[in-house]
Amino acid sequence: MKEIKLEINICSCAYEELGEEERRLVSAAKEAAARSYAPYSRFHVGAAALLAGGIIVTGSNQENAAYPSGICAERTTVFYANSQYPDRPVKALAIAARDVSGFTKNPIPPCGACRQVLLEAEQRYGCPMRILLYGAQKIYCLNGVKDLLPLSFGSEFL
Repeated sequence: MKEIKLEINICSCAYEELGEEERRLVSAAKEAAARSYAPYSRFHVGAAALLAGGIIVTGSNQENAAYPSGICAERTTVFYANSQYPDRPVKALAIAARDVSGFTKNPIPPCGACRQVLLEAEQRYGCPMRILLYGAQKIYCLNGVKDLLPLSFGSEFL
């Protein structure tokens, strides 16, 4: 038996250490969290995508009493970006979450379904998507979706 070691790279930083464009993106994700519809979980998530050309689009989680009819903020955002701007790749995506006591102290990662959608969007355009996971105490920065999903399933397996 041979053991395979996979490595991912995550940078942890403070909001002030981000560049101006990334600070705007994180702020947009935080604002989007305020527009989520989460009456059941009370866990509000916002996402903001920076598209080629400097366009920022946002989305938030939308819950439904008939589970699993809702959708996560990340998928809402990426699907909107792909449908409204089909020729513009997502260069970066910021994600922020809050509950009844405020924004989470630590960054929250996307669920498995969202990771797969992010990977597909990255592969669709052939360029990496920077991921910014916001937490009130720190922000995780990843250089691409493969760092979220190192053993990923893509079109190359079909």
